[in-house]
Amino acid sequence: MLTGRELIEPLLIAAPHPAGLDDDTIMREIILTRGRTSGPGGQHRNRVETQVTLAHNPTGLVAVAGERRIPADNQRVALRRLRLILAASCRAPVPLGEIGSDLWRSRNRGGRIAVNPSHRDYPTLLAEALDVLHAAGLDHKRAGLRLDVSPSQLMKLIAKDLPTLDALNRAREARGLHSIRPG
Repeated sequence: MLTGRELIEPLLIAAPHPAGLDDDTIMREIILTRGRTSGPGGQHRNRVETQVTLAHNPTGLVAVAGERRIPADNQRVALRRLRLILAASCRAPVPLGEIGSDLWRSRNRGGRIAVNPSHRDYPTLLAEALDVLHAAGLDHKRAGLRLDVSPSQLMKLIAKDLPTLDALNRAREARGLHSIRPG
């Protein structure tokens, strides 16, 4: 079972990127299971199946949430986590020539990407940035040029998700490149 973020060689997928699929489409690709969790919460936690596990069939990636008391809330949290894992672990091809989705261009304001990491669009933008970064051989300067943002803005976008930044730095170090500090 792959958890996603510790992968150094990303899974290659076809476009569109699964992190950007609408909820109905991505849920058709998922096996949802419920279970009990352990830890604080007393008898309620031991008797009620509130933990949600989402397994993405095409990739085998899995996300789990069980910290909330309501299964629907845990499903929403697990889906968000799965989108971030998909963004970090799956790579879509990058075309030659002009790039940048409509979403990317709408969020690019003067070379800055305006998105809160808790916003629904963040995993999709993260996936697009990582696709271009991997296509550029993990060179954040070349990727920034292709995406029409500064290298520091590109890395700030990625650094909003620390597990993804850690995986990226491990991949960069494996290629003999220096790691990038959040900031």
